[in-house]
Amino acid sequence: MPAAPGAPAPPAAESDADLAARLAVDAAALALTHFNGPQDWWDKSVGNPVSRADLEVDAFLKASLAEARPHDGWLSEETADTTARLEKSRVWIVDPIDGTRDFVRGRSGWAVSIALVEAGQPLVAALAAPARNQLFLAALGQGATLNGQKLAVSTAPESLRLPIDPQNLDAPFWPAPWPGGSLVEKPNSLALRTAKIAADEADAWLEGRTINEWDIAAASLILTEAGGRITDRHGQPLTFNKPAPLIHGLAAATPAHHALTLDYLSHALAVFAAHRRAAS
Repeated sequence: MPAAPGAPAPPAAESDADLAARLAVDAAALALTHFNGPQDWWDKSVGNPVSRADLEVDAFLKASLAEARPHDGWLSEETADTTARLEKSRVWIVDPIDGTRDFVRGRSGWAVSIALVEAGQPLVAALAAPARNQLFLAALGQGATLNGQKLAVSTAPESLRLPIDPQNLDAPFWPAPWPGGSLVEKPNSLALRTAKIAADEADAWLEGRTINEWDIAAASLILTEAGGRITDRHGQPLTFNKPAPLIHGLAAATPAHHALTLDYLSHALAVFAAHRRAAS
C-alpha cells in the first residue's frame, strides 16, 4: 500500500557495511567498560586467556546480528561452532576481542573484529580499536578507511617496517637478515598488525602457525582494499567459512614486499621442520 500523502518515507534499510561499523563501535564501547578496571579472566588453555568482556561482547554481537540479519550464519571465537553456518551463503565472522592478552594487561593492542563473508570471501569489515581511537572499515571494491580517511599501503620498496619481536629481527632461522628491516610496535591483536600495513605504519608481518579465521577475516579485507597482499604460508589466497575454520600460516605485506615475506616464512618453516626431524 502506498504511503499516505505527506507521510514520512520509511527509513532506508541499513547496509551491511553500516551495520558492521555501528556494531563494532557499540561493541568496542561495551568492551571499554571493562578495560583498565578489575579484570575477570581465565585461561581457556595455556597462554590463551578469555575475559568476561570477551563473552559479553560476543553475546551482544550475536544477538544484534541475529536480529538484524536473521538468515545469515555466525562464526565466533567465543561461541561453540556448529555446521549450521556451512549451509549459509553469508556468514558473519567475529572476534569479540582480538588481542585479549593486551586487553587484560591494560595495553592498547586489542580490537573488536567483524567481517561479513559470502562464498568464502569477505564483503565488509569493521575493526574497532577504541583504546587507540581507531576505526578501520572496508567494503569489497570500495576501499578501506581509518577514522574516515582513505587508506593506501606504502609503495616504497626500500622501507621494511616489521611488527615483530626484537629478538626475531636477525634470528638464525631467516635466510639472511631482513634487508633494511626495522621494528615497529607489535600489538597482540593479529588483526591490528595487519591493519598497520594498510595504514602505512608497517610493511610486512608473517605467522608460521595455523591461526583461526576470526583472527584475520576483517583485517584481510582492510589490507587488500588498501592495496596490500595477504596469503597463507603456501602463497594461496585466503578463503573463509571452511568446515575447519583455520588459516595455515600468514604472509601479509605491501605488494613490494610480499614475495620476500613469503620466502622468509618458507625458509623459517623449513628450518623448524629440520630441527624437529633431528630431535625425533
